[in-house]
Amino acid sequence: MDMETTISDTQTTAKRATKDSVFRDLFENPEYLLQLYQALHPEDKITSKDDIGTVTIKNVLLNQMYNDLGFTVGKESPKLMILLEAQSTWTINVLVRIMLYLAESLQEYIVKHNLNVFSTKKIILPYPELYVIYTGKRESRPECLSLAEEFFPGSAPCFDLTVRMIYDGREGDIINQYIAFTRVFDEQVAIYGRTRKAVLETIRICEERNILREYFKSRQKEVVSILMTLFDQEYAVERYGDEKLTQGKIEGKIEGKIEGKIEGKIETAQSMKKKGFQDKLIAEILEVSVDVVHQWLANSSSSSPQLN
Repeated sequence: MDMETTISDTQTTAKRATKDSVFRDLFENPEYLLQLYQALHPEDKITSKDDIGTVTIKNVLLNQMYNDLGFTVGKESPKLMILLEAQSTWTINVLVRIMLYLAESLQEYIVKHNLNVFSTKKIILPYPELYVIYTGKRESRPECLSLAEEFFPGSAPCFDLTVRMIYDGREGDIINQYIAFTRVFDEQVAIYGRTRKAVLETIRICEERNILREYFKSRQKEVVSILMTLFDQEYAVERYGDEKLTQGKIEGKIEGKIEGKIEGKIETAQSMKKKGFQDKLIAEILEVSVDVVHQWLANSSSSSPQLN
């Protein structure tokens, strides 16, 4: 069936959670997750899908634009694999992101395995391996990054972590294919803008070049929905995030205008809803709970709803 006939000609309204992404959708599949591990450890010929723990993907900093992935490998002496996707804009702050993710992941591991950190007996933790997949141009980027060297130069800190940078992967492996997909996507967006045409062309080109071909064949509709949601998120952050920040600065200088500030947020929420944004995304941008958004949308005549 032709791609053009499988997706409505109207703007695709995503039905997915705002934190979903191709990165997440791809590596939630055990087959592709095993391929990811094998790309990082080609010497390991023994590990199977059954040896890989539950995938945990979350955005520690609550920014839906970032893709963070963590999973365990092995049972006797497990590894904790953590990967972050750093998109085209380079920032050394990926080290802070991965530090926070490591702390969160270890905490979850401790709770899941009922480990007692207050015990006199040393607990056993998985060995962490930290990676950043950088999808922009490599230029003169380093092979590894050190938290201590970048943030505490010239000192002798008691704590450090080292992150391995991945720029291209090995020819044809799952990392190489994913990075190739992101570059095709960027090229098509540069040509067609944030449009459905750019998404469909990306999928077509990737299938032609054997880039994640089986994934796109089996998940075509989901990928279109995911990428259209990404466009909505980017638009919302640019349009309403900047507007909200400017409005907050102005209102912060005027005492006694709290009620007016809330009314402004109600109007923004209503406008975003009319444009098809999901309630959860509206709540994140306006920094209120989803319940408050529901209240505003259901009872727009209320002049002073309470913020949580």
